[in-house]
Amino acid sequence: MSRSALHVWSLLWSITWLLYGGIPAGASEAPSTNVQQPSTAAPAAPHIALLLPTGSEAFAKAAQAVRTGFMDAAKKEPGRVLAVRLYPISDDPQSAIDAYVQAVAAGARIVVGPLTRNGVTALATRREVLSVPTLALNVPEALVVYPSNLYTLSLHVEAEARQVAQLALRDGRRRALTVTDQTPLGRRMRDAFVDEFELGGGSHVADHAYDPDSATLERIRQSAGAGDPDMVFLAVDAPRARIIRPHLSALPAYGTSQINPGVNALIGFIDLGDVRFIDMPWALQPDHPAVSTYLRDAPRGADDLERLRALGIDAFRVAQELLADNRDFEIDGVTGRLTLSRDGQVTRALLVALITSGKLTVIGETRP
Repeated sequence: MSRSALHVWSLLWSITWLLYGGIPAGASEAPSTNVQQPSTAAPAAPHIALLLPTGSEAFAKAAQAVRTGFMDAAKKEPGRVLAVRLYPISDDPQSAIDAYVQAVAAGARIVVGPLTRNGVTALATRREVLSVPTLALNVPEALVVYPSNLYTLSLHVEAEARQVAQLALRDGRRRALTVTDQTPLGRRMRDAFVDEFELGGGSHVADHAYDPDSATLERIRQSAGAGDPDMVFLAVDAPRARIIRPHLSALPAYGTSQINPGVNALIGFIDLGDVRFIDMPWALQPDHPAVSTYLRDAPRGADDLERLRALGIDAFRVAQELLADNRDFEIDGVTGRLTLSRDGQVTRALLVALITSGKLTVIGETRP
């Protein structure tokens, strides 16, 4: 693999894990090189602290996308916004804790971040440190009860998969076949879907590992007639969905935002007939009132970085509600309709899209 190709692959890997749940347990991380230390020169004053991994070789571009969205939103409300201070952190979870302590000492009234799962987990397990409202941009690992000051807004793929299961159940589906990409991300999508689907009274008929081999595809096609499934959940991304879909064309198909080939795809919807998936307004409705406001200011970039830009926009809007001590809000956001659950998680109700005859139509909204 060439150096340029390796760089692109590494960037996409990093962004994918940020978008859909952080670095998996046991995976190696990029070394903490070129780490920027938070400035100690700024005087203590009330402000919004933004903790982002701009000091990380792996996540710097993702961090910049979030920062761009956050500041875009801040510019829309110049009259009532506290100053925003960026506290650069690295891949090392301890740097998130150190930056947090420094931010609070410098007068932070709310902390937004970290962005990586390991950074969020490090903070969440240090309850004594969380002295101001904190809006994390990922979810902590295996934490059932959040500390009182911790809130989360994330693009976590498991939450999407659970909403897809609820959507399928409301559509009357009761017997699901699944096709799963053999990656941690694919398996997490499948497991979350199956858990929620069975909790709602559905049955998981069978799971097939994704493989483009013709013999495997034929076995998957034949499985559509065994066990009497009435749907298929595609725990894969858009290119793989296009390969598998023609072999299961008799079954209605469902998927997460991973199915969305993106606004810049030229042939993305070919071979994806009768597929329902869920995604954020930023990715599906450029004419959405909130989305169009920001798209007028700057053109769209790469799809995954755009999702992080959207996350930054909504993070700012949620932070304003938390600063106002409002825990009963509903925001028509660019990443979804946002409400705060009792456990501290910001829930995103997403749009439902249907692909038919090579065209995409938004047909509704999820009800998480």
